[in-house]
Amino acid sequence: MVNTKEALLSMISQPAEDSGSKVTVVGVGQVGMACAFSILSQGVSSEVVLVDVVADKLKGEMMDLQHGALFLKNAKIVADTDYAVTAGSKLCIITAGVRQKEGESRLDLVQRNTDVLKHIVPKLVQYSPDTILLVVSNPVDILTYVAWKLSGLPKNRVIGSGTNLDTSRFRFLISQKLGVAPSSVHGWIIGEHGDSSVAIWSGVNVAGVRLREINAAVGTESDPENWKDIHKQVIMSAYDVIKLKGYTSWAIGLSVASLASSILRNSNNVHAVSTYVKVCTFGLFSTNWLDACFIQGYSRYTARTFAASP
Repeated sequence: MVNTKEALLSMISQPAEDSGSKVTVVGVGQVGMACAFSILSQGVSSEVVLVDVVADKLKGEMMDLQHGALFLKNAKIVADTDYAVTAGSKLCIITAGVRQKEGESRLDLVQRNTDVLKHIVPKLVQYSPDTILLVVSNPVDILTYVAWKLSGLPKNRVIGSGTNLDTSRFRFLISQKLGVAPSSVHGWIIGEHGDSSVAIWSGVNVAGVRLREINAAVGTESDPENWKDIHKQVIMSAYDVIKLKGYTSWAIGLSVASLASSILRNSNNVHAVSTYVKVCTFGLFSTNWLDACFIQGYSRYTARTFAASP
């Protein structure tokens, strides 16, 4: 007997198995779900996989998103504790780990989250050997290096979220002081994500007009307008939010979605991310995981645009 589905629909060809933009998010905590929601709501990917060790929460988060699929362009959303479900992912985003608590620095999390990555990374690469890894867990710069070593992937296929969020905070705070849109402010935070980041004040501009052309002391100790306090606010932003609500989530989720979009769409955008860079200083070579890059799918080109003084 023909059932309702068979009577209603006649299959004339096999459905496509590969969406071409499959994204896996490992960790369904506040940050992981903010990443997943931002990616889905912005249409960055039509296929998102969630993975976590806590089965009940994982299923609940999956169902909650699936029930809104009508409003997400009918995106495919699946979840499992088994990493086999991640097979064929174009991008794997790692948010799992112990999160930063009030009073803790990001560096306090190194060993605990390194142990977490030892469990996650080999399984992701096993099922998606051609994937790109995007590390979000803190301390992100160190863990990006750890993920690269654990994965065995080429260096251009492992990046960290770096100071992409720090840069967003920087531009937002400057925009508030000037009364313009954040998208009209151009400036960068580079270096290590968090407390030791560096603000490139020499490059801050609005519509091509550098602030230092108007006020040569911008960002310095001698600046009567105290612009340097903005960088201090950037550094304290996460601590302030954690003190108020217990964690950060939405801003990093949006930041990660912008990185995912650049990777999947080959958009040639420049982002401040954690990436492998060899530096020669006074004849000595060192390896860093801090830089700004053009991000283009499987390629990543280091942008040598920050030779200017802070």
